[in-house]
Amino acid sequence: MRFAFVSGNPALDLVGTVGYRRDEPVDLLDAPAALEQWVLECEELPDHVTADAADLASALRLREAVHRLALDRLAGRPFAPAELDVVNTAAAGPLPAVELGDGGLRRSGDLRSALVQVARSAVTVLADRSVPLKECGRAGCTRLYLDRSRGARRTWCGMDACGNRVKAAAYRARRQAARHAPEAASRSGAAPGPEGAG
Repeated sequence: MRFAFVSGNPALDLVGTVGYRRDEPVDLLDAPAALEQWVLECEELPDHVTADAADLASALRLREAVHRLALDRLAGRPFAPAELDVVNTAAAGPLPAVELGDGGLRRSGDLRSALVQVARSAVTVLADRSVPLKECGRAGCTRLYLDRSRGARRTWCGMDACGNRVKAAAYRARRQAARHAPEAASRSGAAPGPEGAG
């Protein structure tokens, strides 16, 4: 299983483990093993953790709280108190340990410390009202991301997941329109009005 890390923040990437939230939600964290794999693939979290059903429940609680708070931020609403409590409680624990080696930075810790890191990344991004938080512009995609592009003109969560699909769909629409344009023109020119009308 491969997860997408295109949101620019671990907490937003965690939120992105549910796709198509408005239509037909697809939850990629359907078992503790999936959560372990997500943590492994996230560069800012420990290399290896183990998770059980209770850990998964904690991660899903945090994920949904971050999602609700991010929507509050996008809509300019006050934060929901219950979700604030979930995120702030999760952020209060011990962080993963870091070590420097020849291979670079290595993080180690358990699942709880990984969730603390995720919760703190949520606090950091949601506390700053100037952060360019957006929702993907592709129809159906509900992924949230940080737009750090020049001029904050990024429209999609990522090119691979959504940008290329939007561009391909637009290309197909243009080709179809170009194909039908001569037919429409010939139909409109082939039916002259009655002579002497008026």
